[in-house]
Amino acid sequence: MTEDSDHLKRDAARAALDEVRDGMVLGLGTGSTVAHFLELLGEALADGRLTGVKGVPSSVRTGRESRAAGIPLLTLDDVQRLDLTVDGADEVSPELDLIKGMGGALLREKMVAQASRRFVVIADEGKAVERLGVRSPLPVEVVDWGWQVHARWLETRGADVRLRERDELPFKSDNGNYILDCVFPDGLPDPTGLGEDLRRRAGVVVTGLFLGMADRAVLAGPDGVRSLERDR
Repeated sequence: MTEDSDHLKRDAARAALDEVRDGMVLGLGTGSTVAHFLELLGEALADGRLTGVKGVPSSVRTGRESRAAGIPLLTLDDVQRLDLTVDGADEVSPELDLIKGMGGALLREKMVAQASRRFVVIADEGKAVERLGVRSPLPVEVVDWGWQVHARWLETRGADVRLRERDELPFKSDNGNYILDCVFPDGLPDPTGLGEDLRRRAGVVVTGLFLGMADRAVLAGPDGVRSLERDR
């Protein structure tokens, strides 16, 4: 990560913090951009600029970082509805459709986002794309048994599929599943259709397609921070 990129991520995180109000219950995403948001939120709680804010972490990593920042935590079972979720993204389309999951927390991130009244995405400007799939692989989380069946099926849909690994072993999500990283050379021509087809396949747990979910995207670039709002 370059110093400039890190600076842009912090700018985006700072802009998202403006949406947080006293007493809110927040969904806390996962990743390097969210790490800045957690630090800034912890500082605001520590110096009294915000009070009564609690968070629901979307990963083991985020839980650890949140506790280090001094953010009081709840579980998703503790709440009926979250006021706001702030998370990063690997790609953001002009319509605010997303690809997420390169950090491996896509299942919990999607569950937290779905439980939220408002979902704000923070990222550097480099994550903005005209078409999903041109910059980032599409992560697909699958159960480990028979995972090759899904890899072969995705190949018939034009993807170059790789099982995600760590230390030469299959990477496992916080929920113990495998992740297939799917590269589509020309991007995704029909994200909605592909997402629906994958949703119907037994053994596919979740995909990194977050379609129609984000309410706002905060994108930080060299010329400043711009905000995109979804038309509802």
